[in-house]
Amino acid sequence: MSAVTLALVGAGLRGQSYARHALAAGTGRVVAVAEPDPYRRESAAAEFGVPPERTYADWTHLAAAGRLADAAIIATQDRLHTGPAVRMADLGYHILLEKPMATDEDEAIEIAEAARRNEIILAVCHVLRYTPYTRSLKRLLGEGRIGRLVSVQHLEPVGWWHHAHSFVRGNWRRQDTSAPMLLTKSCHDIDWLVHLFGETPSKVSSFGNLTHFRAESRPAEAADRCLDCPLEPGCPYSAPRLYLDCLGDPDREFWPLGAVTENRTEASVLEALRTGPYGRCVYACDNDVVDHQVVNMEFPDGATCSFTMSAFTPMEHRRTRLLGTHGHVDGDGRTLRLVDFRTGKEEVVDTSTGSGPSAADGHGGGDEALTDAFLAAVATGDPTLLSSDAAASLATHRVVWAAERARTTNTVVHLPD
Repeated sequence: MSAVTLALVGAGLRGQSYARHALAAGTGRVVAVAEPDPYRRESAAAEFGVPPERTYADWTHLAAAGRLADAAIIATQDRLHTGPAVRMADLGYHILLEKPMATDEDEAIEIAEAARRNEIILAVCHVLRYTPYTRSLKRLLGEGRIGRLVSVQHLEPVGWWHHAHSFVRGNWRRQDTSAPMLLTKSCHDIDWLVHLFGETPSKVSSFGNLTHFRAESRPAEAADRCLDCPLEPGCPYSAPRLYLDCLGDPDREFWPLGAVTENRTEASVLEALRTGPYGRCVYACDNDVVDHQVVNMEFPDGATCSFTMSAFTPMEHRRTRLLGTHGHVDGDGRTLRLVDFRTGKEEVVDTSTGSGPSAADGHGGGDEALTDAFLAAVATGDPTLLSSDAAASLATHRVVWAAERARTTNTVVHLPD
């Protein structure tokens, strides 16, 4: 089976990660790159061996050249997904689309319709579906090991420093330039929970706020920047501590440091913290997304689910408790502990892959597995190798938007069948 040719649209962290997995597996090769940032564009072209005539500063220039590859990886900023996704679908590209699908429902519908109209394979990067952990859990549920699934409790521990990096100082800090936190960070989890239940909920409610990372929480002695602040050594959100400690660690230099500066030197980090957004006090930023949120769901058969997203945790794997009529399962992202009510016996299933919980370290093996599944689906023309399509992703995104409506209007939102 020959390698699938790929056009990389957006050469940031996520786009690079999928392209590198494809190259390492020998199942895909990048033949064109579109990226507005000149450093990232040149670096990606050099890494993947893309010639200058197939390297573009804007995705529209790539699209104007016609179909140059079998498939496109679209990993632009969240609000810039719709244009390239629809245009590339119309050109006949199969599409691997970074989550969220789009930042509003009408645009997501437009993308799903473009995929249907052009009969292309489109996979939204809901990578949690593809981890060994998820596959093992779905198998246990499918075998009826805990009877009927009645209730689920699920925690997404964002991590205190990760939240400060991405959602207070970083690109996802504001709804008007990105999207609500539940969509940009937690559409993974809502999609995953729907995947476990095998159907979308009929009702949702939600509560959450920006509670801590705001001016009212700022200590009186704090400065606007960490480098000027007398409280910095004892602050849990110290930018110098976070980013200077990344130096010398290739993984952490890629992320989170790669978002802060292109140069991996102490002088460059300090200059970035002196002048750029990542050196700001977390209580003196322009962020407005929530720092904690809960979502409650009821399914058509009466089963219920509670989801909690919180910034005030370590950054680690998700934790889930699944409660059934014949038993329960406790999961920590690596290990599943099953207790059978009928026998009292306990079984532990270890699904560890060595991959960590975040985007920097592969989402527990999900990044690699999704990339493999997508490339296999394109190479064979068999979309059933993927666990969801554009329509299924649109359905789980609609749950997210319903939950946000519930939160902002203080209501219970009913979803159609």
